[in-house]
Amino acid sequence: MGLFERYLTVWVGLGILAGVGLGLLTPASFAAIAAIEVAHVNLIVAVLIWIMIYPMMIQIDFAAVRDVGRKPQGLMLTVVINWLIKPFTMAALGVLFFKYLFAPFVDTQSANEYIAGMILLGVAPCTAMVFVWSQLTKGDPNYTLVQVSVNDLIMVFAFAPIAAFLLGVTDLAVPWQTLLLSTVLYVVLPLVAGVLTRQWLRSRGGEAAVSAFVKLLKPWSVVGLIATVVLLFGFQAETIVAQPLVIALIAIPLLIQTYGIFAIGYVGARWLKLPHNIAAPACLIGTSNFFELAVAVAISLFGLHSGAALATVVGVLVEVPVMLSLVAFVNRTRHWFVPQVN
Repeated sequence: MGLFERYLTVWVGLGILAGVGLGLLTPASFAAIAAIEVAHVNLIVAVLIWIMIYPMMIQIDFAAVRDVGRKPQGLMLTVVINWLIKPFTMAALGVLFFKYLFAPFVDTQSANEYIAGMILLGVAPCTAMVFVWSQLTKGDPNYTLVQVSVNDLIMVFAFAPIAAFLLGVTDLAVPWQTLLLSTVLYVVLPLVAGVLTRQWLRSRGGEAAVSAFVKLLKPWSVVGLIATVVLLFGFQAETIVAQPLVIALIAIPLLIQTYGIFAIGYVGARWLKLPHNIAAPACLIGTSNFFELAVAVAISLFGLHSGAALATVVGVLVEVPVMLSLVAFVNRTRHWFVPQVN
């Protein structure tokens, strides 16, 4: 494990501090970067995420992808967690905290909007960052690709009905441009680039050339993660400073949801006797969120400065530090699982 990966939590912590500090010192610069977007997808962040997941895409072997169907338990776990459990536990936690426990601290309208934002996060499981978490836990890249692809396919049909049901609205407008553009940017294009790179490397030096190139790229993947953290916290620096209490209140149920969903997935993975390199990404897909989609829907339904939009942004802010803690836990508990499937 290299220097970057060994002290990844430290680098991310410094990235958070740098992002908030730079965002306060040069808000105009971050506002200009934030404006570089298409269909609510920030293109600069997209490039950085692309840098993060590209090394993993090179490792994908389509010959092995065909064998994933012989081991369906990991896919079943991902589907059950993402679509039959997570949206409903998120809604329940939102109501518990903002209708009851935090009722003395927030007005009714704000509480309803915070709940709505949390629901949108719960109905938007991760698409891009899970490739990063899978790589950090040495997950099976082939199986991870199939898990994400199945998840994205279900999201096309299930996101709007579940979100509309939980939000109590009948005319939910799904930003299809955001959903489709994100899928292309975060899955299709890096996958095509990875496949072409792998073929070229194998033609020149076999698997040894592929392994050497991936090893060379891995530090840049971590650099991309830290740069993404700096930008995300820089974008929201003024909000973090201006509304620390509200952000803390929203973060509490989000943290409980994240760790709770992970615990359900991890226990389920052990019960199913999944190998670690399949169990890790299966659990982490359900734990993290597709924040671009959640933010876009929150803005379109409730407005840019609404409590719902703020709640989805808080989800972005807490996700990276929390997911890193779970990655560390997953790596420390590798011995809990059966030998890995190659």
